[in-house]
Amino acid sequence: MVVAGVGTKRFRSAAGPIATALRIGNGEHGGVMSTVTMAQAIETAEPQVGAAKAKHEREELAALWSERPGEHARAALVRRFMPLARSLARRYERSSEPFDDLLQVASLGLLKAIDRFEPDRGAAFVSFAVPTVLGELRRYFRDCCWDVHVPRGAQERTLKVEEAQRTLTTERGRPPSVSELAQYLELDGEQVLDAICAGQAYAAMSLDAPRSSAEGEQTTTYAELFGEVDGRYALVDDGVTIARALEHLPERERVVLALRFAEDLTQSEIAERIGVSQMQVSRLLRRALEQLRILTRAADTDATA
Repeated sequence: MVVAGVGTKRFRSAAGPIATALRIGNGEHGGVMSTVTMAQAIETAEPQVGAAKAKHEREELAALWSERPGEHARAALVRRFMPLARSLARRYERSSEPFDDLLQVASLGLLKAIDRFEPDRGAAFVSFAVPTVLGELRRYFRDCCWDVHVPRGAQERTLKVEEAQRTLTTERGRPPSVSELAQYLELDGEQVLDAICAGQAYAAMSLDAPRSSAEGEQTTTYAELFGEVDGRYALVDDGVTIARALEHLPERERVVLALRFAEDLTQSEIAERIGVSQMQVSRLLRRALEQLRILTRAADTDATA
């Protein structure tokens, strides 16, 4: 006997009715069944088997929800809905975050959904779990993935701009301009530029990371490109030492030194300012500088001793 158009899976799901049909076809019930009649028997049996299976699954799930405080029931619910969490995590698989981290966050969201779900409300668990898991993933991207903190509104605009860039690039075969992004997202051009700048704060590069040359050779680090050693740092120590030494000089000599080296006056101008001759100013400067040399050398000797 040949039964056309009936797959092997359908045979396995309706094994009992098929056996009955075969017995009828073999004359065990005193009749002969045609191919069409046998196919009709299978088609009639399949909904019954599917309905029974669905009813059994509903009863099993209801039992798990009633026993949810227990670890065994909670673990069984997690295993049952883990494929849902995995599929939601794969939505963000193109991001820079490892998929294992995304799956862990989605699993945490699934646990929260299982703990908060109320079966008595009559809603399906999936309709409650999906926004809960997606919310946990978005919160992870918002709070844990940005190397530099930016306001939440800027983060959301950045995600929208990046999604629009991918969409428009796919549609038009080229990267969109700022004006095209602004028109697509119904934003101001300034807001689009701010979102693009904020996107650069998502991932930072270490200053110690090697920097390659045009030939591909690693020649230096990024830190070596910023700033240089300031030779005037040594003047800070010299200034402290001289300031302490000046405290031991007479006031007149301190005034002459200030006029000469701070205000950059000539000896003649200093002489006119303090009412002495230029020769006296020269002697005052020479004596003051010699005393400073002696005092600073003594300070250096005490520092090294």
